[in-house]
Amino acid sequence: MPLGHDKAQIDGARFFATQARDPAPHYEHTQIGYNYRMSSVVAAIGRGQLTAIDARVQRRREIFDYYRTALSDNPGISFMPEPAWSRSNRWLTCITIDPCKTGSVDREKIRLALEAENIESRPLWKPMHLQPVFGKCPAYTNGVSERLFENGLCLPSGTAMSQWDLTRVVGVVRAALGGSLS
Repeated sequence: MPLGHDKAQIDGARFFATQARDPAPHYEHTQIGYNYRMSSVVAAIGRGQLTAIDARVQRRREIFDYYRTALSDNPGISFMPEPAWSRSNRWLTCITIDPCKTGSVDREKIRLALEAENIESRPLWKPMHLQPVFGKCPAYTNGVSERLFENGLCLPSGTAMSQWDLTRVVGVVRAALGGSLS
């Protein structure tokens, strides 16, 4: 049963309920939205999934380790280090690409190479002070967040990824860097 009859109003409500994210390959916001999407059923399912959190974190760490082992021999590819005082859940595997060391291959070239193979990846989050919705707000920055957005890429890291999936992602990244697919 529809909650309304005005398509524009329904689409607008959905837009604002999904954080007002504009259609872009990165997180772009021209308006302030909210995340009002969780129902009590979804919350109950999430609570039930907490029983598997240790296995999921372990799998995410395995995926990160695979990518790091398979790609860290490429000059210009860096991975987020793990502080000695902490244990990361590695929920996302993010790399940074230094075009000065990769022969001018940048984050966007790798992202587009993955996209051409139907492999989703995303730039690191666009800094809040660069979001159009906050464009007139003061920002106190030192350039780090801008460089991370410009050079950072989130690789696929879902716990259901198979070894074949991981090998395929690495092959596309290596090919984009001008290396072999192995």
